[in-house]
Amino acid sequence: MNEQIRAYNNALSDNDRAICDLLAREIDRALPEAENKIWHAHPVWFLDGNPIVGYSRQKAGIRLMFWSGADFKEDGLSVRGAKFKDASIFYNEAGEVDKKELKRWLGKAKTIQWDYKNIVKRKGVLERLK
Repeated sequence: MNEQIRAYNNALSDNDRAICDLLAREIDRALPEAENKIWHAHPVWFLDGNPIVGYSRQKAGIRLMFWSGADFKEDGLSVRGAKFKDASIFYNEAGEVDKKELKRWLGKAKTIQWDYKNIVKRKGVLERLK
């Protein structure tokens, strides 16, 4: 696990750390080619410089977010807005994480991508990569 991500997880409560450690291991396993780092204050995994998946501690729990998740067409993920293509799920216990479901979502994250890397250059307009 990336040392920055380990430090982020270690700063959390025991319960939240258990969730985040599980998520980081599963993401690393499914996306071994991904670069990962702390980005905008939380762990994020990138493919070719494009953000794919990340998590953060929020009031409702640990939010696992997929940048292009709205196009996954998965009932377990909530789509928040229309402008961006993100979708997420909240966890409050490590036991809530369905590894089989997570693996499927991570597979879709490889094949369904919008170009967030160049969103500023395109003045907020997203283009489909895959």
